[in-house]
Amino acid sequence: MDRIRIVGGNVLHGTIPISGAKNAALPLMIASLLTDETLTLDNVPHLADVEQLIRILGNHGVDYMVNGRREGDGQSYARTIHFSAKNIVTTTAPYELVSKMRASFWVIGPLLARMGEAKVSLPGGCAIGTRPVDLFIEGLAKLGAEIDIDNGYVVTRARKGLVGNRFAFPKVSVGATHVLMMAAALAKGETVLENAAREPEIVNLADCLNAMGARISGAGTPTVTIEGVTALHGARHAVIPDRIETGTYAMAVAMTGGDVLLEGARADLLENALDVLVQAGAEITPTNSGIRVRRNGAGIAAVDVTTEPFPGFPTDLQAQFMGLMTKAKGKSRITETIFENRFMHVQELARLGAKISLAGQTAIVEGVPVLKGAPVMATDLRASVSLVIAGLAAEGETTVHRVYHLDRGFERLEEKLSHCGAVVERVSE
Repeated sequence: MDRIRIVGGNVLHGTIPISGAKNAALPLMIASLLTDETLTLDNVPHLADVEQLIRILGNHGVDYMVNGRREGDGQSYARTIHFSAKNIVTTTAPYELVSKMRASFWVIGPLLARMGEAKVSLPGGCAIGTRPVDLFIEGLAKLGAEIDIDNGYVVTRARKGLVGNRFAFPKVSVGATHVLMMAAALAKGETVLENAAREPEIVNLADCLNAMGARISGAGTPTVTIEGVTALHGARHAVIPDRIETGTYAMAVAMTGGDVLLEGARADLLENALDVLVQAGAEITPTNSGIRVRRNGAGIAAVDVTTEPFPGFPTDLQAQFMGLMTKAKGKSRITETIFENRFMHVQELARLGAKISLAGQTAIVEGVPVLKGAPVMATDLRASVSLVIAGLAAEGETTVHRVYHLDRGFERLEEKLSHCGAVVERVSE
């Protein structure tokens, strides 16, 4: 099993290309199930989760083709993938596939809408909370689906098709908003989703569905309206740049000092997180080619944050920000409101010398002048990269084990950091 070795102490200088967003690519790929024509997606990242979803879609009969590199690509990692779901051969998504990645459960919406039935295993994924599927089930039932739970599977039927309706989410859910938006695109009549998620990935999916012939308005606001159509056609659409990867590398620069251009990044996708970094002492400058991040020698200021649905501070940047705060001057309070079990990185950061105490949903981080390298263990995707951020500033050598978590969401992380002067390498055991 691979591990990542880091020798801390180097500042970062140069350019880091930002990949396509994993959290946008996955629902876009699943949307290919809604049409018998080809959906072409540009800027798809090469990640373990993307490859796993390709296998899951293949189980349903989806063919795919990946474009090779083109002249002048340079160090671009983006891929173009063509998905064709002309013939769906099964509407069952088995446990052995779905249990490996939570987002694969989302196939339930398109399969039900297009085929009138779906049998999907209850999901797996990172162990950062229960993340129940009750909102998915309630929403699909509102659209007229008959739903049973049978031996760990959600079995849904809508033999005469789904019917538009009004559904108010009792709490904001990105996944359920994705699924209901896809399902409602082929429902009869109008669907109105209230208290819908507002994340940029929701907007990216709505734009793609509209390019396929859907009629969706209001994406990015709390109220999304979908006027159902009888069929969707093929389209070509680009995955937005990854705002979580952008924030992660911005925090790495803030942690180590230096001057880095995050090429292709969009500031409008994570304004709150960038504002927080400015408060912590980083200089953030949006440019025509991305976002420039710098930090002078003034040190890192302690800042309190609370995770919230978009446009608030993202839960997917909470662990990385905690890594940054381990070397801040003073105490910071980080409150996690989205997932109840997302502080598993605390004990691993403590192995590097961090001073962190927990009080319910809040972590109190007392910055220390020096972190020291040590062997650490990644516990989930975002926690793993928080250890990398801390390791970049720690004295000596840090070894991060279980890096398969990193490979789920960060494309060639060690290459991107080493090109900017970090001493980071992947070591095969």
